Amino acid sequence: MAFLALTALMLTAPAGAQQCRLCYSDPAAKEGEPPLGIEIWADLNFSKLALTGRDGGSAELPATGGGKRTSGSMIDLGGVAVAGHGKITGAPGREVRVELPTQVDMTSADGGHAELVGFATDLPPHPVLNARGELEFNFGARLVLRSGTGGNLRGRIPISVDYN
Repeated sequence: MAFLALTALMLTAPAGAQQCRLCYSDPAAKEGEPPLGIEIWADLNFSKLALTGRDGGSAELPATGGGKRTSGSMIDLGGVAVAGHGKITGAPGREVRVELPTQVDMTSADGGHAELVGFATDLPPHPVLNARGELEFNFGARLVLRSGTGGNLRGRIPISVDYN
């Protein structure tokens, strides 16, 4: 049985507060209201995985914890998998909309390719900023590798936030 090492590290926004790209053109923002900000505290990290064949496989990391699950020719080699964690800041008591992509391409320096699909958060259906104007959330996804080429896979998850 041959193993192909696969380390999937999903990078989101760099550490530090990020200005929401929709803040200045958001028609739902009220005059004088603080703009929305988003800070990513933990990147989505699948830790160490391996392929036992060339037909691909997948690993899922839920937003609500519970550890990663693998399927197909992909197996878990251990390590600490981490769901993404972020914080939104803005006007206290305002409802916000958080949008994650449907699919993100990931690549490695040695030609590996995979995609992230099935993004999910632990946010309620109508998230609201608390009295301090903050809201923390977790997010997860499913990593899909369709061929036997892996590597240290990286990509960016575009997360957009605006007032509802």
